[in-house]
Amino acid sequence: MTSASDITLRAMEPEDLELIFRIENDPEFWRFGNSSVPYSRWTLRRFIETSANDLFADQQVRLVIQGEVSMGLADLVNFSPRHQRAEISLAILPEFQGMHIGEQAVLQLERYAHGLGLHQLYAIIADTNHPASHLFQRLNYNSSALLKDWLLCDEKFVDAHVWQKQI
Repeated sequence: MTSASDITLRAMEPEDLELIFRIENDPEFWRFGNSSVPYSRWTLRRFIETSANDLFADQQVRLVIQGEVSMGLADLVNFSPRHQRAEISLAILPEFQGMHIGEQAVLQLERYAHGLGLHQLYAIIADTNHPASHLFQRLNYNSSALLKDWLLCDEKFVDAHVWQKQI
């Protein structure tokens, strides 16, 4: 069994289509994110094919969290070259949650982003997503802003916090 310290982040491959399809089409992941519609395999295949997998070219980068098997996705999105920041988004398959995979993925994203010259990373976390809030708190992110009624989760609006860290 893969431990959290054994994970790596790697570029997407065509073979990752089913992993991405599973995550993008799981309504449980929609609860805390911005997506609320299913994606076809065709659309996702095109995304993999056309992605330069370069934060500067695509304004985002999607990486696969890899252990002995693929465990989830780690994204840098909403990249601002001018302000040298990006938003973190994680999606870890349910069978790997609670194993500190997210913690290791964020630490690797921080090293990657720092190497690209980014100044800070942030995440917008629903107040109801306690595991994610605890994760970012453990990794010394600061809760810097409260966004009232920011996310629609389970048919009601919930507050969210912006967690940010200079890297």
